Amino acid sequence: MIIEGSQITADVERSCDVCIIGSGAGGAVVAARLAAAGLDVVVLEEGGNRGRADFVRPNERWSYPELYQDRGGRATDDVGITVLQGRTVGGSTVVNWTTCFRTPERILDHWRREHGVELDAETLRPHFEAVEQRLSIQPWAVPPNPNNDVLRRGCAALGWEHEVLRRNVKGCANSGFCGLGCPVDGKQAMQITYLADAITQGATLYSDVRVERLELGASKLTAVHGVVMERGSSRATSTRVVIRPRITVSSCGALNGPALFLRSGLDGLGRVGKRTFFHPVVAVLGEYEQPINPFYGAPQSVSSHEFIERGPDEYGFFMESAPMQPMLAASAGWVFGAGLDDLMLRLPHVSAIIALQVDGVLPGDEGGVVGLRSDGRMSIHYPVRGRMVDGMRDAHLALARIHLAAGAKRVMTTHATPLELRTEADLPKLEGATFGTHEHSIFTAHQMGGLAMGADPSRHPVDLDLRFRGVDNLFVVDGSVLPTALGVNPSETIYGIAHWAADKIVSMA
Repeated sequence: MIIEGSQITADVERSCDVCIIGSGAGGAVVAARLAAAGLDVVVLEEGGNRGRADFVRPNERWSYPELYQDRGGRATDDVGITVLQGRTVGGSTVVNWTTCFRTPERILDHWRREHGVELDAETLRPHFEAVEQRLSIQPWAVPPNPNNDVLRRGCAALGWEHEVLRRNVKGCANSGFCGLGCPVDGKQAMQITYLADAITQGATLYSDVRVERLELGASKLTAVHGVVMERGSSRATSTRVVIRPRITVSSCGALNGPALFLRSGLDGLGRVGKRTFFHPVVAVLGEYEQPINPFYGAPQSVSSHEFIERGPDEYGFFMESAPMQPMLAASAGWVFGAGLDDLMLRLPHVSAIIALQVDGVLPGDEGGVVGLRSDGRMSIHYPVRGRMVDGMRDAHLALARIHLAAGAKRVMTTHATPLELRTEADLPKLEGATFGTHEHSIFTAHQMGGLAMGADPSRHPVDLDLRFRGVDNLFVVDGSVLPTALGVNPSETIYGIAHWAADKIVSMA
């Protein structure tokens, strides 16, 4: 059963076996498996209950306020990094670009060595296989759209590694509107798969309910306190929702999760919110004679990991394409006025390719910090400096070379005053440019860490069973438990870990 905020006309107080906070990649998978095991499951979701009928005419002006955190305007405290993150039933799976990778074995090996996490590829294999079957995760068999073909052609011309991506789609119309909500239910997002499974098995989902705090007793969580929100806004009503579960699962993400724990007085020996990772993204644009129409076609179908492992003190990065619907392109924030008019006029001939830095793997890389401001609102601090700045310079160079090798007539950076390159002879312009926060656009659509799992209680607030240390009946199952970034898009890692974690939670229920 789904109960929307507008249907909650009086305060709610109820008990259940398990309360899951958040309905995205982690929460939905856990909800389905726990409900199938016969447990009484309640899911609380801050966002609204939206579906195919709402997405049938994709509209950026509607989608960003309705489907994204902070109406699509979430950013770090210094406004140096734009944060794209879902806020709807199904979470970010409703608006992501469907790219799926299993967790790389080199990352699992790193977690074992550095964090004591004994999750190897063989342990996760049956869980990945299960979610791949349920979500129809398979290589994209359709030729790439022109935007992704730029990445393919450029890498091929340079002799660089590249591959076809796997996507969680079935009956995909190849429209390109994944980031706005799928208009044909081709994307196998949580609201039509695992959440639907959970509800069929008897789970109850409350949408438009923001969890404000967790109430603690002696080493146990006793209640989850929420408030009904006005649909499509950040305004709370006076209607309260209180759930008293035997077990609580936090699945509200790598930013909202740590903030909730801190509001509840849970700081995990000062580690909650620390080691937050972003895969910080930089983009380089290419203008082509032929039409690219970067707003149509599967958003991501080609990637390159040519530079994923570099020197021992250098950031690795991986490369993908990014769709360019008009509002998304305009919100990148590097051109205004006449420059923005010019970009919109040229947009059908523009390709965007991106490089994502792999943070948290190099020695001494602590990523960012999620905290609370004096008024209780979330604070996101993410420094970009030193080796990461060098990595962004190298990433710009690689992206520019791909565009030139693919035949771009003009290559443009997203600096405040964009650099323009027309031939390889112009590449030294990048060597002399400045990089980092406020020098050019930086984005993140991947948020990880902040409630890291691991063996050491002094470093990891979440234990190896995904239980929050010191609170026996509180589990964390989402991207916040990842000890580092992944070097691949994180959705399938979260699906797989959630599928694995569900067995542990059932055994303790």
